Amino acid sequence: MPHDPARVADTRAWLQKADNDLRAAEHDQTAHPPLRGDLTFHSQQTAEKAFKAFLTWHDRPFRKTHNLEELGEACLALDPALKSVVDRAVVLTQYAWRFRYPGEPGEPTPAEAEEALAVAREVLQSVRARLPAEVSG
Repeated sequence: MPHDPARVADTRAWLQKADNDLRAAEHDQTAHPPLRGDLTFHSQQTAEKAFKAFLTWHDRPFRKTHNLEELGEACLALDPALKSVVDRAVVLTQYAWRFRYPGEPGEPTPAEAEEALAVAREVLQSVRARLPAEVSG
């Protein structure tokens, strides 16, 4: 039985946004010098949008939030096997605002930025693996 076209389109849209944020994070990493503050922000956004894609596919509402623990818990209610990924992603929540505004602490360390990017990739890959091919491409 074919899937609901509207749900497929909405889920794909969230995944496309997550892909774009991942590309932006990867681009930030290659800048000279690297834009580590932006990289961590886009890593957080990748994970957030991936979780929202997963929830959208399962027709679970979510509020406007950057809180990856909240979104991750909603995902865990659907698939407890995501626990290790959600646990790793929670730390990315702070990058929705940290390093983004004047007066905030400097820049993330190279190791912090690399870890954020690795987690973002892991979250997106884990979510994609749990969605039908017609959605996850």
